[in-house]
Amino acid sequence: MSATARKTALNAEDIRALKGGTPIVSLTAYTTPMAQAMDEHCDFVLVGDSVGMALHGLPSTLGVTMEMMILHGQAVMRGLTKALMVMDMPFGSYEEGPAQAFRNAARLMAETGAGAVKLEGGVEMADTIRFLVARGIPVMAHIGLTPQSVNTLGGYKVQGRDSAAAGLFADARAVADAGAFAVVLEKLPASLADQLTADIAIPTIGIGASAGCDGQVLVLDDMLGFFTAFKPKFVKRYADLGHQAEQAIAAYAAEVRARDFPAAEHLFADQAPKKKDTK
Repeated sequence: MSATARKTALNAEDIRALKGGTPIVSLTAYTTPMAQAMDEHCDFVLVGDSVGMALHGLPSTLGVTMEMMILHGQAVMRGLTKALMVMDMPFGSYEEGPAQAFRNAARLMAETGAGAVKLEGGVEMADTIRFLVARGIPVMAHIGLTPQSVNTLGGYKVQGRDSAAAGLFADARAVADAGAFAVVLEKLPASLADQLTADIAIPTIGIGASAGCDGQVLVLDDMLGFFTAFKPKFVKRYADLGHQAEQAIAAYAAEVRARDFPAAEHLFADQAPKKKDTK
């Protein structure tokens, strides 16, 4: 079955309808097995440009390409039957203007089967969001700490403190009015995230924001303890799989060098075993 022929049970309007209800659950995914593991538990799965750092060893998300996103989006879609798949638009694929954004968003959706795209920015992206939505592309917005703008933000700093809060209200209202079906709030003071959630009619998805947001998202490799290059304050490690994997690899290496693996039970005999007579 082609990517474009596939549909998941939930869509962007289903996510919008969860505003103010049971909290929305989301994680990032980059591979088919992980998508299969989270499909039953997540309302939407984000194919994040964080894949550049989590899987490709890049220092930031800025080097992620359309081709990388499409490859991982296709893999994730193969593992989903229920959760909505949202695709991050990579840096440089939409900032030039609405027409560029439409071409690239349409390509992402057509080649992966995604049900929505996500782009970063507030007031300055409102026209682009409006343009995409009017042409059939559901958009999730992303404001606060926007990793693709890390160079102009001066690093991975908390956003919206003190007088900067007014700008976040303007951003949230602008993307909601433009037609976004939800908005990610990243690395904001908890009280501000709560106020923004109460102020706009679309769901807020927190990452380093507040438990009062309409939902939460985390990078899978962070919460499972695979990606340990740094640990943001807002990440809770639900497992330590990176350490466990390292221990398992060390045990395997030791057994190979000691000729303990493969053992007899892992080897094949010279002759195939005789079949039992079933008469």
